Parts: sequence; structure tokens; C-alpha cells
Amino acid sequence: MSILWGIAPIGWRNDDIPEIGADNTLQHLLSDIVVAGFDGTEVGGFFPEPQILNKELQLRNLKIAGQWFSSYIIRDGIEEAATAFHKHCAYLQQVHASVAVVSEQTYSIQGTGRCVFSDKPYFTDEEWSHLCQGLNELGRIAEQYQLKLVFHHHMGTGVQTLEEVDRLMANTDPMHVHLLYDTGHIYVSDGDYLTLLHRHMDRIQHVHFKDARKKVLDSCKKEKKSFRDSFLMGMFTVPGDGCIDFSKVYEVLLKHQYRGWIVVEAEQDPAVAHPLEYALIARKYINEALLAHTLGKTEER
Repeated sequence: MSILWGIAPIGWRNDDIPEIGADNTLQHLLSDIVVAGFDGTEVGGFFPEPQILNKELQLRNLKIAGQWFSSYIIRDGIEEAATAFHKHCAYLQQVHASVAVVSEQTYSIQGTGRCVFSDKPYFTDEEWSHLCQGLNELGRIAEQYQLKLVFHHHMGTGVQTLEEVDRLMANTDPMHVHLLYDTGHIYVSDGDYLTLLHRHMDRIQHVHFKDARKKVLDSCKKEKKSFRDSFLMGMFTVPGDGCIDFSKVYEVLLKHQYRGWIVVEAEQDPAVAHPLEYALIARKYINEALLAHTLGKTEER
């Protein structure tokens, strides 16, 4: 199959708030993923060394898509970022991943108490140049490990909006720097999730399907909530439980013959949103609203 369906570990345990879901073990997480019918997951911060992880994956016939990497190219320089990225990619190669997910975290407010809707950072022209140069270098490093660098536009960072993604894509080498398209982050940021998809489809090599609850989003904006407080209030959810129409997104991906992972991801408190329950909600939506709908259109032809 040209598309693999994954679900991120963040529904079970959150790397930024380790106490959330701390009782959910790796074995529990992976077994839930099997029950929900997904092909694999991304690496979480609590995942073990490759030998142990590979054994658990093989027992369940699961795969690893990739893993988040916080780059600090602007703050620390390209050389220091490259050293850390080599180690990151070496791990991913050992667990047979496809992509390295990179997010520039210089000045990021996503882990702070500041309002994520009004206090996002911005880069100077010099910082933009430095970032793009560094990403080109990290992209070449990823390729040494048979990986693709996919850049993650993200709320609370200097590359969040469509305009900022446009600038990043225009000033990086398409041979080495690819794009992770995240429906939830661009929708919460810009209120529009399709323009970015259409404009940069040729650069997209990894996809996150994240839904949003409009009423909660509006409330978080009004109350000037931080990123952390917003997702703890339930701003994000899995496909089929929010306001995003993923059928339109999926049709574009298929039209352009997208090959790779689509990973369901929703930052939620597992004590409130039962991880397996929401994984099953997402899988049911995918099966009934996306796969069955697409199959029906194919049979009509």
C-alpha cells in the first residue's frame, strides 16, 4: 500500500508533561495501536533503545514512522544542531524509520505559560537565512541515514503560519528539506487548512491528521490560553471528533499520489480522553469517511 496509517504516542503519554499518562507502558501503547488497527507509530520520548523497541514492534507487526527533533539552529548554531541530529538519525535508522521530524525551537513558547494565539515568536531576516542554511545541512545528514527531513510547522514557534511556511519552502532546497503537513496546527493558526496543502503538495513527505474542537478553540483564544493549557482543555482531538473535513484533505493527497505516512495525532490528557477509545474513534472515521468513500468513488468509475 502507498499510504501507511499511524497514530502518535502523544495520546497515551506526553513528552512535554511526563506525568501525563505515566502509567501507560510501551507494551500497553503498542498493543492498543494493534487493537485499533493502525500500521505503526512515531517514537515517543520514553521509548527504549532500538534493540528492545524493535522486538516489541516485531511481535506486533508494527512500524516506526519517525520522531520529533527539536532543532536550535538559530540559538546554538548549525554545528551543534548537526551533532545532535546525527545521533537522532542514527537511532531512527536502527528502528527502520522513514522520516526525521524537525521543528525549530529557538524562541518557542509552546512549553511556556504565554498566550499561544498572540505571543508567537518571529525571526529576523538574518535568522531566517541561518535557519534555512542549517535545515539544508540537516537534510543532507538525514539522507546519510536513509531518512527524509520533514519540517513541522507548529503553534507557538517562528514557523507557524502559511506565510512563514511559504518563506521556509522558498528558501530551502527541495532536494533536502521536505514538509510535514499538520492539519490541526495550520487550522488553529490560520483558520484554513487547505491552502497550505494545495500550495506545497510537492514538498509534503509526512502528514499529521489532527482535528480541532471549534468551541474549545474559540474559548482558548478568548481566555488567552497557552499551548499547553489549550490542549489540556481539549482544543485538539482525533479525526472525526472535531470540525476539520479530512475527506477534502485525503482527496488532494490521493490526487497527487501521496506516498508515505498519515499519522493521527492529538494532544489530549489520557485521564480525560481514553487513548484506546479515541484511537478507535479515529480508525472508524478513517475506515468509513475516507477509505470506504474513496473505494465507492473508484467503483463508480
